[in-house]
Amino acid sequence: MTLRPILIHPDPRLKKRCDRVTEVTDELREAASDMLETMYDAPGVGLAGPQVGLMSRILVMDCVKDPEAEPRPLVLLNPEITWSSDDLNTYEEGCLSIPEQYAEVTRPAEVKVRWMDLDGATQEEQFAGLWATCVQHEIDHLDGKLFIDYLTPLKRQLITRKMQKLKREKARL
Repeated sequence: MTLRPILIHPDPRLKKRCDRVTEVTDELREAASDMLETMYDAPGVGLAGPQVGLMSRILVMDCVKDPEAEPRPLVLLNPEITWSSDDLNTYEEGCLSIPEQYAEVTRPAEVKVRWMDLDGATQEEQFAGLWATCVQHEIDHLDGKLFIDYLTPLKRQLITRKMQKLKREKARL
């Protein structure tokens, strides 16, 4: 397993819509494994393909927060939201591609998602709470959308400037 570098906003790849996964290959399975390792190391609860420069509709997530509980790593290929609740949930979101920046985002409290797993089988599950927020956040990434796109233009601009400054500082190191 290899830790993959996480792209930092603004990077044009983070704003592009990803291609559908047409077949499950060993290379894709290895990428999924690397993505989970990268997500856990970061640490985060979700990571989408474009965040590591992989322009395919793949995301990984594990929202188990309790260190005593069994981890539940999920790999979703071509995920689609098939149902959203009318009830909304506001959660303070962050993003591994926008480090140390957080903002409240309101999304459906529950969603049903259909996806293909690494065996090529179709899966479907209803997610609630942090799981629902996370899967929606990661699917947004696959569509070229970031959580800051839900904010006012001024807040979005402020965060973007901070990220540009962070990237300049990292480039100097």
